[in-house]
Amino acid sequence: MTQINITINLEDLKAKVENSSLESPVKASLALILNSLMEKERDEYINALPYERNEERRDSRNGYYTRELVTGAGSLKLKVPRTRDGEFSTTIFKKFQRWEQALIVSMMEMVVNGVSTRKVGKIVEELCGKSVSKSFVSELTKSLDPIVNEWRNRPLNTLYYPYMYVDAMYIKVRENDKVVSKGVHVACGVNENGYREIIGLQVSHKESTESWSAFFDYLKSRGLQSPKMVISDAHAGLVESIKQSFLGTSWQRCCVHFLRNIIDALPKKNTQEIRQEIKDIFKTSKLSHARELKNQFVEKHQDSKGLQKAITKLEEGFEDAMQFHSQSAEYHKHLRTTNMLERVNREIRRREKVISIFPNDQSAIRTIGSVLMDIDEDWAGKQYLKGYGGA
Repeated sequence: MTQINITINLEDLKAKVENSSLESPVKASLALILNSLMEKERDEYINALPYERNEERRDSRNGYYTRELVTGAGSLKLKVPRTRDGEFSTTIFKKFQRWEQALIVSMMEMVVNGVSTRKVGKIVEELCGKSVSKSFVSELTKSLDPIVNEWRNRPLNTLYYPYMYVDAMYIKVRENDKVVSKGVHVACGVNENGYREIIGLQVSHKESTESWSAFFDYLKSRGLQSPKMVISDAHAGLVESIKQSFLGTSWQRCCVHFLRNIIDALPKKNTQEIRQEIKDIFKTSKLSHARELKNQFVEKHQDSKGLQKAITKLEEGFEDAMQFHSQSAEYHKHLRTTNMLERVNREIRRREKVISIFPNDQSAIRTIGSVLMDIDEDWAGKQYLKGYGGA
């Protein structure tokens, strides 16, 4: 198809803009440009300019009809060209819908990437010469709902997920004319081929045994089988729910959180050497050596004033923090902590701070789900546990 070249008569454009009864010069300019585009399309279809006679001419002109086009700049009445055979059809309306759709997608991407709806409105106004309200941008982003919901409810029975990382964060949501704190439950699974996936997202009224059990039931309803290991912090409700929901599954207590809990229980002054001794317990690659260092530490400091609370924490949580040793040594660094999921949460928080308070639960799922979909897409094709599953 021949490329359509358009030449706009600037004097004609100026006159139409100045004398137009339309609501704005933007609408007048847009109408003239679109009418010119359609006129050129008809010339190409007929294969002849007005009043031109040639052997390759395929039809003749037959006036115009009026058609309305609703745009972001307002409603336009356009002169659509016709031909004698009635076969000519302009592509302008379809193309303009794609242009509008591209603008909408760009606006949604700006919101998802942490640009406030108010700023999006200003950006669009600068680019397009038309104002877009904050509420208009908010309404547009709702078109993300079916995409996000389909992704977060996809089946989980096509692959086995031997390792699952879970965590919760808190957001503010408007509910019944007041602002309340709600928990966002997130789950990441490493599948049988060693690749990471975000497999769960849910907003709950609180973080408790009941809320975590409901979250795990939601995952199982989508086909999730009991993993070999669940990695998380030591929130009491979460730990209890893991025991109830996944029989035969090991719980790996995050070593980073555990170490922080122990050190927080130490006296603030003159404990630098003791802190290093504790850290050394978690640095060794062999479980037998870790147990040996732990026992030595307890025997050495069991009568020391001010260390009893830290020693109790160490002994009570040690075995739960050492479960990663049951897996291949090459994967220990990935299975001993929730650092990977912590990074996901930081990315969510970076975007969430722009919004500050979500108007409702679905708005939170829409925004956070879009962020997680981006992360999930970035993970695709990047094996997390190298060589796992023979891949």
